[in-house]
Order: sequence, then structure tokens, then C-alpha cells
Amino acid sequence: MRTCCIHPSILSADFVNLQSELGRISTADAVHVDVMDNSFVPNLTLGLPVVKRIQAVSPVPLDVHLMIDDADRWAPEYAAVGAASVTFHAEAARAPIRLARELRSAGTRAGMALRPATAVEPYLDMLGELDMLLIMTVEPGFGGQSFLDVTLPKIRRAAEAIRGSDLPLVIQVDGGITKDTIVRAAEAGATVFVAGSSVYGAEDPAEAIAGLRRAASDQHTR
Repeated sequence: MRTCCIHPSILSADFVNLQSELGRISTADAVHVDVMDNSFVPNLTLGLPVVKRIQAVSPVPLDVHLMIDDADRWAPEYAAVGAASVTFHAEAARAPIRLARELRSAGTRAGMALRPATAVEPYLDMLGELDMLLIMTVEPGFGGQSFLDVTLPKIRRAAEAIRGSDLPLVIQVDGGITKDTIVRAAEAGATVFVAGSSVYGAEDPAEAIAGLRRAASDQHTR
């Protein structure tokens, strides 16, 4: 049975009360922190100083997702503040292999993200440089979007390539994750799931996290 991890996204949290919002997801495996620059994506969220403070008070590790230009310049800065993992977009990195190695040398797990329309095949040869491959299941930039089933074949192809190479690499999916869509994503091969509104929009976030984890794990035991 493959271990399934739930990473709630604070993009759906109350930004005025981030410390208490982090406390509501203390049963999660990590917190997904979306950094957006209003250039790579049409939205602006938070930056390095806020992430540094989140790192200082979070009860769970930080999974930082950089939706920004010039990832080569900025990704190592997020590793330096203690993030457990830092994910950059393939579309925003000039030298993704060098960047992944720099993140790993800093003691941070290196992740690379692909937009829904970005093919995985050009990057298969560099999977050994990564700890996580993030396949976006919505267009990056805004929370609350609906899951794009068109991404499922890409998840399957990536999962097959990883199994064929016997790499210790996990597939993360981000966007539109609910109790229903998590089953389809898990069946396709994903094991790490970013969930925003389905966790923070629930009356009991801890139970929402547990329900998502059960749904994904049940799929992997079949």
C-alpha cells in the first residue's frame, strides 16, 4: 500500500489569522504554501518574509509551491528559511536540473510543477533529480477551481515512468481535490494531494483531512 499524504493549501485560509489557521490543520502531513507574483500567474499572494514567519509557527512542515518568474533566483531562498520542500515550475526555470540539485544540497526536497497543458515527456529523463513531481489539475493562480480530468492520462504516464525507473519520487496533484476527485487522482497514480477549499471550507478540517486520506488510501489498497 502506498502512503497517501494530504497537504492543505493556505490559499483557502483566512490570511488575517494564519497562525490559528495553521493550527486547524495540525493533523495534515504538510501545509501547501502558494507563492504567486502576479506575473507567472495572474494573482498575488505572499512572499519570503511571510513564509519565513509561517515556518516559525507552523505545526506541520512547509510545502512551498512557487508560481513565480525567475524561479532559479528565488527558490533557494525559500529552502534557506527551512521549507521541507520547494516546488518550482518547469515553465519558469531556466536550468531545472541545476536548481533541483541546489535545493537538495540545501537539505530541501526538490519538486517540479507542470501546468495542465505542459507535457511530462520532455522531463522524464530528469525525474531522478527530483523528489516530487507536481501535476497541476487546474490552471495555476486561483483556488476553488474544478478538477480537470484531462490531466489524468498525464498522471498515469508519469506514474508508469516512475515505476519503470524504480525512482523514490512521488506525484503530487493540486487543484479541485475533493473526496470524489481524489479517488480518480489516486487511481491514476498520485500519492500527495493538495486540498484547499475542501479542507478549509469544512466545519471540521481535521475530519476533512482524515476523510480525504481514507478515500485516497482505499483506492491504493484495491
